[in-house]
Amino acid sequence: MALKKTIDVQAAVAIAAAEAIAAKTQGSFGVGGLMLDQHGNVLQSLHNNVVKHGLIFDPTAHGERQLIDWYYAECAKGRQLPAPQDITIVTSLDPCCMCSGAILSGGFNVVVAAPDKNAGINYDHSAAFTALPETLRAQAAASFSYPAILGASLYTRAATGAAPKSFFIGKTIAEPTQALCALVFEATSADVMEMFNTDPPQELLQDPAALPADHAIVSALKQHYPDALTYRCAPRQPDAGLAPFLLQAMARDREHGGAGNAVALLDSFGNLLLCMPGRMAQSGIRSAFMETTRAYAQLRYKLMNGATPEQQHEVRRHLGHPKDGTFVFAHGPDAGAVSFMDLGAYGSTMEGPLPLKNPAQFQYVLPMLPEAELNAICAAMPPLYRSVIRIRPTQVADAGLVQAIGA
Repeated sequence: MALKKTIDVQAAVAIAAAEAIAAKTQGSFGVGGLMLDQHGNVLQSLHNNVVKHGLIFDPTAHGERQLIDWYYAECAKGRQLPAPQDITIVTSLDPCCMCSGAILSGGFNVVVAAPDKNAGINYDHSAAFTALPETLRAQAAASFSYPAILGASLYTRAATGAAPKSFFIGKTIAEPTQALCALVFEATSADVMEMFNTDPPQELLQDPAALPADHAIVSALKQHYPDALTYRCAPRQPDAGLAPFLLQAMARDREHGGAGNAVALLDSFGNLLLCMPGRMAQSGIRSAFMETTRAYAQLRYKLMNGATPEQQHEVRRHLGHPKDGTFVFAHGPDAGAVSFMDLGAYGSTMEGPLPLKNPAQFQYVLPMLPEAELNAICAAMPPLYRSVIRIRPTQVADAGLVQAIGA
């Protein structure tokens, strides 16, 4: 089958804009993108899939992240694709922190149409990439392109960042196309973010451990993670009892090509819902956190899609938004691209302020960085992450858990 080809930045951005419109039609964030090889062949085009059928499907299903996972999946099937440095991702919107971390982890190039002043990695339009850890900024400057937009309106800009790859003959974006990319996202952003706030408040949540063993919610949980509901701690206070579950997942993470990380999700009652390894051998961006947050969202989606409003409400009451529970990482974030991706994906999972009663929603057992360095990375992130969500990973308080994982 002949591949579609584009050797013009404007034509490529028009394809991304068409994907963004498809995302809007689906009721998801209006963002789209495509992946080109070094000759301008369109390898794949995708749009945001955070929302399907009016429900949160996958908070990590941004266009760029999906394209990168698609690339790794195709390579795993034996398809001969160019190396990431010879691949260009063209996106309708400045990549968020999750997608930027994924792009940098793989070593791909990017061409960006519209800005995102809240969550974009170039939110300040400087192309200095100060939102990234210092060790990643030079790589971003060499691979993230913001082509010129010619015209006389507010949408115009001078070219910044890296020059688009040489196969692009035309290297500017038409003003109406860039405006379309910006407006489609703006038209969807508030409505989709509001979907993350439709779960019951914590005080109305009900304990899934009190459900019968044959209940559909319990069965679905156990299908995803057989040890679900077999451990319980005081709410938000993971203790040494969690260690065996983390250690088992850490061993599986190493088997799957990772460095031995694992992430557990505890609900607001302290029940263990999931504890998962990454699958880095399958895809270089399938970290333990990405696997865990995606699995939980898709578990809820499968239970609610096609269900009655009453059944959906029952799912929401027993499987609440993770912001009311606790994510527990075996290893805390470091200054690398995968950890930055995880921080961004955590922000995409919360997609709004943390409850004031649960500021330590993101906990880790073993630190990979001094606390001050980690705090500085979080404080430099774009406004959505640092000022709205207020991402602030904290070490678990239980010394027995730290000792058990660190032994």
